Amino acid sequence: MSRTPLRPLARILEARRKGENPDAIERENLRLRHEEMRDRARLRAEGRLLVLAMFFFCAFAVVGARMGLMAASDPMEPRASGSASTIIAQRADIVDRRGRILATNLSTYSLYAQPPHMIDKIGAAEKLAEIFPDLDVERLKKDFTGERKFIWIKKQLSPEQRQAVHDIGDPGLLFGPREMRLYPNGKLAAHVLGGASFGREGVSSAEVIGVAGVEKQFDEYLRDPARGGAPLQLSLDLTVQSAMREVLDGGMKLMNAKGAAGILMDVHTGEVIAMASLPDFDPNDRPRPLTKGDASDSPLFNRAVQGVYELGSTFKIFTVAQAMQLGLVGPDTMVDADAPMKWGRFRINEFEHKNYGPLLSVTDVIVKSSNVGTANIALKMGGDRQQDFLRSLGFFEPTPIELVEGSTGRPLIPPQWSEIVTITASYGHGFSASPLHLAAAYSSLFNGGTRVEPTLLRRDRAEPGERIVSPQVSAAAAKMLRAVVERGTASFGEVPGYNVGGKTGTANKPRTDGRGYHNDKNINTFASIFPADDPAYVLIVTLDEASDNSGPEPKRTAGWTAVPVAAEVIRRTAPLLGLRPEIEPAAPDALTLTSN
Repeated sequence: MSRTPLRPLARILEARRKGENPDAIERENLRLRHEEMRDRARLRAEGRLLVLAMFFFCAFAVVGARMGLMAASDPMEPRASGSASTIIAQRADIVDRRGRILATNLSTYSLYAQPPHMIDKIGAAEKLAEIFPDLDVERLKKDFTGERKFIWIKKQLSPEQRQAVHDIGDPGLLFGPREMRLYPNGKLAAHVLGGASFGREGVSSAEVIGVAGVEKQFDEYLRDPARGGAPLQLSLDLTVQSAMREVLDGGMKLMNAKGAAGILMDVHTGEVIAMASLPDFDPNDRPRPLTKGDASDSPLFNRAVQGVYELGSTFKIFTVAQAMQLGLVGPDTMVDADAPMKWGRFRINEFEHKNYGPLLSVTDVIVKSSNVGTANIALKMGGDRQQDFLRSLGFFEPTPIELVEGSTGRPLIPPQWSEIVTITASYGHGFSASPLHLAAAYSSLFNGGTRVEPTLLRRDRAEPGERIVSPQVSAAAAKMLRAVVERGTASFGEVPGYNVGGKTGTANKPRTDGRGYHNDKNINTFASIFPADDPAYVLIVTLDEASDNSGPEPKRTAGWTAVPVAAEVIRRTAPLLGLRPEIEPAAPDALTLTSN
C-alpha cells in the first residue's frame, strides 16, 4: 500500500511561490492521515461487533428451538453415551400372578485388593482365609506379594463378611457396591426362573444377566431402563406351586422314583399355574452343568419341558376323540378288541397279556386302556389323518413356552409313518413328547375343543385358537376320562368333591444302547382334568422309574404310582385355585330324624 508524503515537493514549491507556510501542509496531511486511520479502525470494529452479534443471535436461536422441540416431544429415557458401553446394573423383579416376589435384587458389595497399598500383606491373606475358608491362603500370599496391582477376591459379600473384612483394617482391601440377584423362595420354581449371574464387571458396578429359564428368555426386557423397573409378571401361583412341589417331592420318595415332573395348566388360557421338576436346585447357588453322563441326571434338567418320553396310554384319548370327530365311532360303538392282534410279524398285546375282547365299546376301550381296541380305531382313520391331528395338537414341534430350554424339548417322531407306527402311536408308543406337550394337548381337547398354547405369562383372557374338535366331542371325551377314574385304571385318582377325570400311561424306558426296552424301568404318567363335567384345569404328573414296593411284589404302573400322587396334588391345590367341592347329597335312607 503506497502512502502519500506529508511534505509533497510540488505543494511546497507552490506554497513558497504564494508566500504561504510550508509546515501547514505537513500538519494538514498528518491530520487527514489520522482521520483516515480512525475511520478504517471504526469500520473494522463495527464489522467485528456485527459478526459477534450474529453469532450470539444464532446460538440463542438454536438453543430456543431445541428447548421448544424438547417441550413438544414425548418424554424419553435419557441414555448415557461414551466411547465404551455402560454397565446396566439394574434388573426388574419377577413376580407371580398375585404380585408376590419370585426374584428381586439385593444390594451388596464385592471385595478386591490393591497390593501396592496394603500394609500387612501376609497377615491380611491369613485373616481373609479365616473369613472365607474356600480361599487358598498360599495363593493369596503369592498374589499379594507379587507384582499384581489389582486382584478380585470375592464377587459378592454378606453383611457379616463385609464387616469381618472391614475389621482387618488394611487400606489395600476395598469394597465395590453392586447388586446381586436374590430368589427368596429358594428351590421353588427353580426351573422356571432359571437363574442369573454376573456379566461385565467393574469396580463400582456389575451387570446381572440371565443364564437360564425366564431370566435368560426375558433378559433384555428385565434390563431395559425404559421400563422404569416394572416387574415381569408370570402366570405361576406361588401357593399352588409350593403345594404341588411338596406333594411331588413326597410322592417321588414314597414311590422310589428317580425323578418327577408336574404341570398344572388353565385349559382356557394355557397359563401354567404351577410347574415343577425334581430333583431341583436353589437358583441362589446354581450348580454347574454336567460335563459327562446323562443330562437328565442333572438337577438343572427340566423334566417337564426338556424331558421327551413315550407317554403311553395317555395318547389313547386323542385317537378316540379324532375318530369321534370324523364320525367313525361314538362312545357306545363296539370295536374289535380281541387280543393279541397280529400285524405282519408284529403282535399287539394288552397289559399282562389280558384279552378284553372280542368286542368293547369305545368308552370301555379307554376305561380298560385296550391297546388292541385303540389300534383298530386308528387303522380306521389312517396314518395321514392321524399325523394331521397330532400336528394340530402341537406334537410335531417344540412348545412355544417362554423358556430358553423350550426349544430343546423337540418331539421324537418316526421318520416313516407306516401302518405299524399308526398302531403304536395310537397308544403312545414309538412316539415321544414332553409332559408340557401333553398338558397343552389335553387343554386343547378338553376346553371345548380349541387350540391353546402354553404360556408362563399372565393372561387376562383366553385367546381363541384353531378348532380341534367340536364341543360335543370334547364333552364326550371328558366323560370317558371320568369313567376311567370311576371304574378304570385310575381309581386311586378319585378326589371327593372335585369330579376328577384322567388317563394313565405306563411306558417302558428305551435302552441307551438301542436294544429294545427295559422291563423294570418305566415312565409313569397320569394326565388328569378337573372338574370333569366342565374342565378348568389340566394336571400332568410324570414319575421316572417309580415303583410301589409296599406289597410283596413291586408295582410299577401309573395306576399305582402316578395316580395317587396326582390325586393328592388336586386335593391340596383345588381349594387354592378357588374351586369349591361339590358335596353329593346323602341317600334318603341314610338320613336320621332326631328331635329334642
